Amino acid sequence: MIEPLVLLPGLMCDARLFQPQTTRLSQTRPVMVAPIGSGDRIEEIASALLDQLPHRFALAGLSMGGIVALELVRRAPERVTRLCLMATDAQADTPQIAADREELIVAAQAGRLEDVMRKVLGSDTLAPGPQRIPILNHMLEMALELGPDLFVRQMRALQRRPDQQGTLRRIKVPTLVLCGAHDTLTPVRKHSFMAELIPGAALHVVDMAGHLPTLEAPVETTDALSDWLNIPVRVF
Repeated sequence: MIEPLVLLPGLMCDARLFQPQTTRLSQTRPVMVAPIGSGDRIEEIASALLDQLPHRFALAGLSMGGIVALELVRRAPERVTRLCLMATDAQADTPQIAADREELIVAAQAGRLEDVMRKVLGSDTLAPGPQRIPILNHMLEMALELGPDLFVRQMRALQRRPDQQGTLRRIKVPTLVLCGAHDTLTPVRKHSFMAELIPGAALHVVDMAGHLPTLEAPVETTDALSDWLNIPVRVF
């Protein structure tokens, strides 16, 4: 049997982040995008998801979604058949980064979510080219629809998130670590570090992408996911 694929979106994103991937990959397997806004701690979000997700599943997360994915693997490794980490980070916030998030939280609560999101995901986080501004506007549309309350919960969860380097070393399923060459938020070196810690992991750097490879380079990203999903594993 083919296992279902669970996709976890990034900060202030929804299923639109994975639209190119769901369109193609859902032709051959069940695909679901799970929200990551059910708590203000990564542990709470993961716990809530485990009550809703299939018994066993392939798991891919982008950015904050990758952080939640690692907590799911830590809590229930027997339920995850394979793992993909995209544009993400296994390390906890430094004290300075956690403190810097407070200013963003206050601004969002004061009604300046649009300004905050433009600061969080600036144009320099994506690859150069004509697609950059349309993708940023697409992200902004998602964020404004999701609203400031979710932003605050997700910021709190990121501030308090655990370090998962130990989890990386214990992963035993086929793992793809994918990132954009132009990503300044979670640069290639962080993904190289994660791939080195995970036994047998494959690293894929998307040359024409930054922090949002699913939208910036949808064909290459979906091809990489398809190859990863075709690695034989014993599912049931």
